[in-house]
Amino acid sequence: MRIVFMGTPQWAVPVLAALLAADHEVARVYTRPDSPSGRGQRLTPPPVKRAALARGITVLQPESLRRRSAVEELRAVAPEVIVVAAYGRILPPEALAIPPKGVLNVHPSLLPKYRGPSPVATAILDGVATTGVTIMLLDADMDTGPILAQGETVVQPDETVGALTERLFRLGADLLVETLPAWAEGRLTPRPQDNAQATVTKLVEKEDGQLDFTQPAARLAWMLRAYDPWPGCFTHWEGKVLKVLRGTVAEAPAPAGAAAGQVVRVLEGGHEAVCVVTGDGLLSLHDVQLEGKRSQPVAEFLRGYPRFAGASLPS
Repeated sequence: MRIVFMGTPQWAVPVLAALLAADHEVARVYTRPDSPSGRGQRLTPPPVKRAALARGITVLQPESLRRRSAVEELRAVAPEVIVVAAYGRILPPEALAIPPKGVLNVHPSLLPKYRGPSPVATAILDGVATTGVTIMLLDADMDTGPILAQGETVVQPDETVGALTERLFRLGADLLVETLPAWAEGRLTPRPQDNAQATVTKLVEKEDGQLDFTQPAARLAWMLRAYDPWPGCFTHWEGKVLKVLRGTVAEAPAPAGAAAGQVVRVLEGGHEAVCVVTGDGLLSLHDVQLEGKRSQPVAEFLRGYPRFAGASLPS
């Protein structure tokens, strides 16, 4: 098929690669404009742009697809279908109407669950055992279009949002190239979503990573995975930000009389563990980073800051 591909982050690159490997004609790639990055804030191209240029594909980076000129430019490409994977731009009705086979979106959840901007993070925060990917037709609303295909996968106990998102888009890439021939030949009937079962996620913001130790340890451990790599999880100690990079639920019980937020040492599997008392159970700290310092295992951190043991972290 003659395809226009729209995507931006590294997660979307396997989808583009799968389309090319399946011998589809990717006539154009649309991606977000270059953005400042790093200490020098130099303009940096999105990963999808770099991947497309390396394959000799023309790349377009409009600020918006709502402008008439952008819509006409897209119409002139005459795609049979548009494929979207983490593009980060809303397509107006005029753009959705251009390809005769519609606009297919690779969405990293089992719709109608987890519509919106943070489906993978929210699934991890909910502690789900399984999630998946959906190939759907975009319509004018957010992730409400009919479903063409779905694939399910087990969420690994230690999987972060970054690792799971990457895996879901690879699963989605395979599912997409399996689905496209049947869709092109009219052998697939789109299935409407059950709106009564829908859940909608919110945009993750930096302050979402602040740890509240009155919450259960299981919830805090899910946060550590759901917000890795961004925005990360943190608390405060002695007037500085303390990032908690890795941690798990401890099996050991909390010491009698210990309050939520208190740092304690307990025996865990025959070894000493540094934990924080929570609203339910202990959160075992593995790696931390104090503001202005490098990241380090918590045992090493404790050698440099022995007064951390017994500290009371804010809740």
